Amino acid sequence: MKITHTEIYRFSIPMEPFVIATGTMHFAQNVFIRIHTDRGIYGVGECSAFPMIVGETQETCIAMAKDFAKIWIGKDPLDIPERMNDLLGYADHNGTIKSAFDMALFDLAAKHADLPLYKFLGGTKRTIETDMTIGIGTPEVMATAAVNYQQKGCTILKLKLGKGVHEDIKRVAAVREAVGPDMAIRLDANQGWTFDDALLALGELAQYNIEFCEQPMRTWFDDRLPELSLNSPIKIMADESVYHHHDARRLINSNSCEYLNIKFAKSGGILEAQKIHEEALKTGVKCMIGSMLESRIALSANLHFALASPNVEFFDLDTCLLGHLADPVTGGLTYNGYMLDVPETIGIGADADPEFLKTCEKWTV
Repeated sequence: MKITHTEIYRFSIPMEPFVIATGTMHFAQNVFIRIHTDRGIYGVGECSAFPMIVGETQETCIAMAKDFAKIWIGKDPLDIPERMNDLLGYADHNGTIKSAFDMALFDLAAKHADLPLYKFLGGTKRTIETDMTIGIGTPEVMATAAVNYQQKGCTILKLKLGKGVHEDIKRVAAVREAVGPDMAIRLDANQGWTFDDALLALGELAQYNIEFCEQPMRTWFDDRLPELSLNSPIKIMADESVYHHHDARRLINSNSCEYLNIKFAKSGGILEAQKIHEEALKTGVKCMIGSMLESRIALSANLHFALASPNVEFFDLDTCLLGHLADPVTGGLTYNGYMLDVPETIGIGADADPEFLKTCEKWTV
């Protein structure tokens, strides 16, 4: 099997404004690709640029996608490690757009094997429940949103924080009072605190029965994560501090955190995500599968990966429920309330809606 050409689409999804500590997103800056082969089958991939976190924009992703597509023409898509090495040899970093290419290869490989991706990866079905994320707002607004999700059957909340430590404490207190003592609450500061802020916040917020806090500090304070973790009554999850398995090994060996958040936009896709999971599995460090602002295409790939990764215990796959004003997907992951499932169709089992694609700018390489 040889790669013949790649289709690249500007896959912009309108959405309600979403606020985190590092900025506000008004639309999902996504890119969708199809990698075609001489066997008449193609693989799909999607990535979601989140420039204030990963440093890639939709424009940089499209530009790099055109270069990557040229490199792969005439090559074997089933040799996934070698194909990803091709991209690494051309350009370091750029994990977001690389994840779309990685995803398309795994989709192709699973289709070639006539298996759903989770089975191709050696996984089995299990019960999966996503949390629901609440963006930064006033304590009253966030509490109202929390009750709304609770009334719809949600049992796990993730609260975005990181804009004023004292106001953050009020935000969490208001939400806990509104939803009662039993609902699971997770925090995500998105690097918004200094070391002193984090120490203060985590100490004050422990009384509200918090499951964990993601990325309390900027990554340039990673050298202080072991000290923070040692003194925090709330468990810490690394997110922006872990891009690849070398980061995972360093964080685990230094006792910097209890948990790791795996995102394809950081790791560059499934292949590197598997290596992060393997590092965590060695020491029993539990992982979350997270996402940026992907549609159900990439979220389906996320869930397939998680079903084949026993150390993935936490699921943050709510992005298309956070205000996407269009669902440009056929097939793929389904939501039963906040419970998730993927179809038994081969590959990822999701594709872009042809009608939506007609509205997207397109390049063929």
